[in-house]
Amino acid sequence: MHATISKALKTTLLASAAALVVAGAAQAASLEEIQESGSIRIAVANEIPYGYIDPVSGEAMGAGPDVAKHIVEQLGVTDIEWITTDFSSLIPGLQADRFDMVAAEMAIIPTRCATVIYSEPNTSYGEGLLVPAGNPEGLSGYADFAENSDLTVAIMAGANQLDMMQALGVSEDQLVTISSNADAISTVSTGRANAYAATGLTASELAGQSDAVEVAEGFTDPVIDGTEQRSWGGFVFAQGNEGLRDAVNEVLAEYKQTDEWLASVSGYGFTDADTSRSFDMTTEELCTE
Repeated sequence: MHATISKALKTTLLASAAALVVAGAAQAASLEEIQESGSIRIAVANEIPYGYIDPVSGEAMGAGPDVAKHIVEQLGVTDIEWITTDFSSLIPGLQADRFDMVAAEMAIIPTRCATVIYSEPNTSYGEGLLVPAGNPEGLSGYADFAENSDLTVAIMAGANQLDMMQALGVSEDQLVTISSNADAISTVSTGRANAYAATGLTASELAGQSDAVEVAEGFTDPVIDGTEQRSWGGFVFAQGNEGLRDAVNEVLAEYKQTDEWLASVSGYGFTDADTSRSFDMTTEELCTE
C-alpha cells in the first residue's frame, strides 16, 4: 500500500498501468445522481484498521469508513451501501461501476493514478513485517529478502509491497502471493513463507490475533534510491468522476483541521507521526513522483 515510490520505479509503474485499464468501463454515478438518490456505494477490503466490516455489529469501521461517513453526511447523502471485496478487486470494481467510492486508505501511487482518481490524503503510514513467534530468521526489514535468496516473503495480491520488493531486488520465486490478510497468519505460522510484508498497522493487528506470529522488532522502513518508503492513503473514485472527488476533497480539507478527525484516526492506532505526516504530501505530488 505504499505511496512514496522511487524515481527508478516510475517508468515501470506507469508502463504497466495501461494493462490495468478496463476498456469500456461503466460510467460511475455522479455527485448529482448520488445526492438525488440519497445513497452511495462505498467499498472496503476488510483490512483492519483501514476499512472493514465489524463481524459482530455488521457496522463499517476503520479510518476510511469513519471519515467517509462524516463526508457523505456533509454532502447530504443519508444512506451508505457498504461493499466488501478483495483488495485486488477495488480498482476493477470502480471501473466496472460496482461501487462509487473506495474507503480502504489505498495508497496513492503513480500506477494507480493512471487508472483511477484520488482524494487528497486522509492518512499516512509506514511498513512492517509479520514473522513467526520468536522471529527465527531475525528479520528486520524488506532488504533482508534481497540479501538472502533462501528466504520467502508473502504479499497480498494487488498491494504495492510487490513494487518495493522488486525495487530491492527480491526475486519472483521468493514471493508468495495471498488473496487477503486473513491468510497471512497461517501462511507465516506454517512456514509457507518466512514473513508477511504489510503496513505496520496491518502487521500489528494480525500479530494481536495469534500467539504463533509477531511483529518483527527493530523494523526499518525500506529505502529505495535514497527515499524512505511511506504511504499516503486516500479515497478512490473512477476516472471521470471528478465532481464527486472534488466535493469529497472540500469536506475532507475542513474535517482534517478538527479534533474529531484526529480522534477518529488516532483511535485506530495511527500515531502522532502518522497523523501529522498525512499533511506532508499532496495527491498531485504522489501521483507524479
